[in-house]
Amino acid sequence: MNFKINESVQKLNGSYYTPYWLSDFISHWVVDSGARNILEPSCGDGVFIQSLSKFSNNELHVQAFDIDINAINSCYNKCPIPNIHLNLRNEDFIGWALNNLKSNNPIYFDAVVGNPPFIRYQYLEKSIQQKSQELFEYLGMKFSKHTNAWVPFIIASISLLHPGGKLGMIIPSEILHVLYAKGLRKYLIEQCHKIMLIDSQDIWFEDTLQGAMILLIEKKDNNNFSGLSLQQVNDNFFSENNPVVFFENAKYETGDYLENKWTYALLTPLERETFSKIIQSPKFYKFKDLAKVDVGIVTGANNFFLVNNQVVKEYHLQDVSHPMFGRSNHCPGIIYNQQQQQANEEKGYPTNFLYFENENIGKKHVDYIKFGEEQQLHTRFKCRIRKPWYKVPSIYATPICMLKRSNGMPRLILNELMAYTTDTAYRINPMPEIESESLVRCFLNSITALSAELEGRHYGGGVLELVPSEIEKLVVPYTNQNFIDIHTLNDYVKEHTVNQILSMQDELLFNILDIPFEQIKIIQEALCRLQSRRQRNPN
Repeated sequence: MNFKINESVQKLNGSYYTPYWLSDFISHWVVDSGARNILEPSCGDGVFIQSLSKFSNNELHVQAFDIDINAINSCYNKCPIPNIHLNLRNEDFIGWALNNLKSNNPIYFDAVVGNPPFIRYQYLEKSIQQKSQELFEYLGMKFSKHTNAWVPFIIASISLLHPGGKLGMIIPSEILHVLYAKGLRKYLIEQCHKIMLIDSQDIWFEDTLQGAMILLIEKKDNNNFSGLSLQQVNDNFFSENNPVVFFENAKYETGDYLENKWTYALLTPLERETFSKIIQSPKFYKFKDLAKVDVGIVTGANNFFLVNNQVVKEYHLQDVSHPMFGRSNHCPGIIYNQQQQQANEEKGYPTNFLYFENENIGKKHVDYIKFGEEQQLHTRFKCRIRKPWYKVPSIYATPICMLKRSNGMPRLILNELMAYTTDTAYRINPMPEIESESLVRCFLNSITALSAELEGRHYGGGVLELVPSEIEKLVVPYTNQNFIDIHTLNDYVKEHTVNQILSMQDELLFNILDIPFEQIKIIQEALCRLQSRRQRNPN
């Protein structure tokens, strides 16, 4: 878990300022579209104000906001600009926007430009948190405390546009997949005539792994939703195009897939059609129909409750120690057994979970409990809400586990040892009619891997993450035919690349399921492209 005290001032303020070529491209689009009354909700160092002045011979009225007085002063230092009538406001934009919308004579704008702050909800000031929630409620939207500051900034900005108005903003590429942006995606479809996302393979902001996109939208003006256009680019040469022509000539698509995650827009129409056709086979299931998913054990202090053999020996903890794993290097294959446990022990990994089942601990455990209390572990939230603090709840193991995050592809792990897992992994119980070995074996294939890319999420660094609700939506082919020995597959997974594993599995599994190879080839190419995009590897 990240804590506010450990973060940089730049990250807490979300102040990653915009390169000129990006602000020029967006400003060119807005001005050439005829906008004269323009909003900049987070003006930063004033780069957009300068860019706007480059592309207009007409007078522009710009209203700009920033809570950072240094940013406001920076903008003042770049003025006056002859054709810009600038109104700078050193205040919270969300609060102003909410009051403006509720007023008798709201102010609306022809266009909005900017680079909204990327700040986690828990890092926002309490007043801004409250105003963000009020904004959602005022607009009839469901609010989530997992949201990020850029989401209410965009929603407020769209609500302040005239019909037919334009918005050009730089936003995180996670808009495609994060759960907390689901309401925003729905709001964009409801409010906009056209939506364009320019998706780059490049990192635009130094000192950050955050992928970013350009969002260009045209608000509805007595017209219907024309669709979404996702333009994937590998460099900044696109910015040399006339942005108005670029926007108007793009192909916009609609479809039911836009009601969910927009990762499906990363697929070509042929890939979406092929994927849809394949999963209609009676041999394919949603994961929720094959197994139940639950989070792993939540200790509240993993370093205390998960220890290696040396700690067990030093504090005489043998009678409260149980086998466990919770990291990818703990299980490089798809089976966790005594052999893997022993290999981990020899490497000094924390292979023991400490479960103090009885509230009255034995004398030989007192020293270790005191050791934890000296570190103030009993004052941590998860620990202090239980009595006694060192007795962890929800202790059970399942025959299958799955790590929460993966770099290459997600995989199920056959838990032959019935070891415990922490909340870095999920506990999975197959339905009564489903064989554990068969489910683990069938899970490794390109269709399921592509499904995970579409349903999961990723942030800086490109690691794929799945939460239980997303795992339940995964598409999995299932057969209890033993098309490969599970131990042979376990050894193969340890020694081969993701592409090699999936190629072998696809050939074996889909041959017996009678899925045409030409269809699988289309899926493999789509999967490779989405994985490369997530990991930011050139194709």
